[in-house]
Amino acid sequence: MKILYYNWVDYLDQEKRGGGVTVYQANLMSSLKQNCEVHEVFLSAGISYDLFGGKPRWEATQTGPSDTRRYDLINSGVLAPSHHSFGDPAQVDHEATTAAFIDFVNATGPYDVIHFNNLEGVPASVLKIKEIWPQTRIILSLHNYYFACPQVNLWHQERETCEDFNAGMKCADCLHGQHNPRHLRIANGLSYRLKKAGLHPDSWTFKFCFTWTMRLARRAVRVLRTVRGLGKSTSLKLEPPHETAQGFVERRSRFIALINAHCDRVLCVSDAVSDLAKHYGIAPHLVHTNYIGTREAQEFQRTKPHSGPVATDGGLTLAYLGYMRRDKGFYFLLSALENLPKETAQRIHLTVAARRGDAETMQRLQALQTHLAEVTHMDGYHHDDLDTLLEKVDVGVIPVLWHDNLPQVAIEMHARHIPLLTSHMGGAKELANCPDMVFEAGNEAQFQDRLTALLEGRVDMDAYWRSAMAPKDMASHMKELFAHYQKDAS
Repeated sequence: MKILYYNWVDYLDQEKRGGGVTVYQANLMSSLKQNCEVHEVFLSAGISYDLFGGKPRWEATQTGPSDTRRYDLINSGVLAPSHHSFGDPAQVDHEATTAAFIDFVNATGPYDVIHFNNLEGVPASVLKIKEIWPQTRIILSLHNYYFACPQVNLWHQERETCEDFNAGMKCADCLHGQHNPRHLRIANGLSYRLKKAGLHPDSWTFKFCFTWTMRLARRAVRVLRTVRGLGKSTSLKLEPPHETAQGFVERRSRFIALINAHCDRVLCVSDAVSDLAKHYGIAPHLVHTNYIGTREAQEFQRTKPHSGPVATDGGLTLAYLGYMRRDKGFYFLLSALENLPKETAQRIHLTVAARRGDAETMQRLQALQTHLAEVTHMDGYHHDDLDTLLEKVDVGVIPVLWHDNLPQVAIEMHARHIPLLTSHMGGAKELANCPDMVFEAGNEAQFQDRLTALLEGRVDMDAYWRSAMAPKDMASHMKELFAHYQKDAS
């Protein structure tokens, strides 16, 4: 079987972009490499550009580790990630990019399966390749909501979940501004050129060359604009979205129509995503929940539940992993803990493993040290640190305010038999299916009530783990995946 996998960023990306999807794709490609009956190929697009522009084309990947399975579509008409091309009609149609994609498939295929782990970086119209190769299975995995939301996460103005886009009006004023696409292409082109020259993005030489070249470029733009009488604006100016409200209505409609017409399967990483996919108009018969495989599954076999979440001294240690972001619920968590009654707060120990936020955020976190029993902050973490980091944690907190598909941090804690206290949004709650450990997103009173229930021993942890889902290992995930790849799959 010959399979083409697509995602906007390379699974061996030196800059480690793409989050959990990149980690998943890397695990999948590594596992497939052991299967002699499968020939797997990978294509990325939307971030590799020629420094001086040019038509879309493809080439074998020339950056990062040597791997003959990797290819880049260069000069895509669609910048990735999505917010770099927010509102650009090319996200739906861009003939030159689609032609380059078809040329790639024609030259390296034919494929039994083309599996899109994203559509960012290419126009959605590439799905029409089904008309050229009708025998090829077209699979689309939904790791986000790009098909319905050009911001991908149904999160409006970086402050609230978006349940109704108000006929496109909320899309039209969603962003506070956008970087100039031409500047982004130049920056991507320079980065690509430096990496092809063998410079690693983390190296001093790369950072020096990139920083000074971009500064000179910006100065040149300012001089040129001044000479032409265009004022002092630079290529970094924030631009308004390209599309009107009606344009965003048409975008969503076209995406859904293309998916329904040309995909054989739409795989969703949680039931929550499946429900939203059908809600927004993806044909129900195409939609299937397919929990991703993870190497964390081995931790579920190695560990066992604690005797109880509350320590012998009556304290409770909470852990928050990930990012200090509003959509992830971090600021909600700070507020909810700040407003805990003193007698409850003094029984709470908090561990935060996330990159430092701004000065105000760090001051709030520091102030919690006098309100809670203890606060520990780690400036981010590596996977190898997890066992030590989580050794004394009683409960993981997933307080997301958006429809988070299935957070990787939730899987990491769940796999180590750490019970999760989650908001009702997204897929994290499905790992345990325990209503007593779920609160309404953004509802401080409900969150505090759940904490009190834990402290008072009113949550049945035996029942929690009886209903809990064992994480999928890569072998079982691939077995399910290949069932969807079969032409006679029902």
